[in-house]
Amino acid sequence: MYRRDLITAEIQKLAQVLARLMGLKLEGKLAEATQIFDETMNSGFQLPKEILEGEDLTIFEKWLSEANLPPEKLDSLSEFLYYELGVSDDRNKIIAPKLNLVYQYLSDQHKIVHLVNLHRQKTIQQYIS
Repeated sequence: MYRRDLITAEIQKLAQVLARLMGLKLEGKLAEATQIFDETMNSGFQLPKEILEGEDLTIFEKWLSEANLPPEKLDSLSEFLYYELGVSDDRNKIIAPKLNLVYQYLSDQHKIVHLVNLHRQKTIQQYIS
């Protein structure tokens, strides 16, 4: 029960950060949003920028399996990555395949499939192809 409470509190904190990021992007404060995004990836998910922005998907896949994040946290990661799409074509090409892997991991390893995620997987295919 205690672990579940900690995860819930952490997810709520990440949701607040995501809302702040979206607000900064809407205000056109992209540099500040990028800084907060990078810090959150590192501190909230222990996902180094080099792995997230690297072109080698196998390194990201390895991180994903070794990070052993609970499904709730993986779902939060997918939210952060999804809202990174659309920043630029180059960014889309980096983020979309990794986001697709997160959805696949949630489905395969945790047997979790959300209708929202299914729809988003179809949407991100345009960035992968």
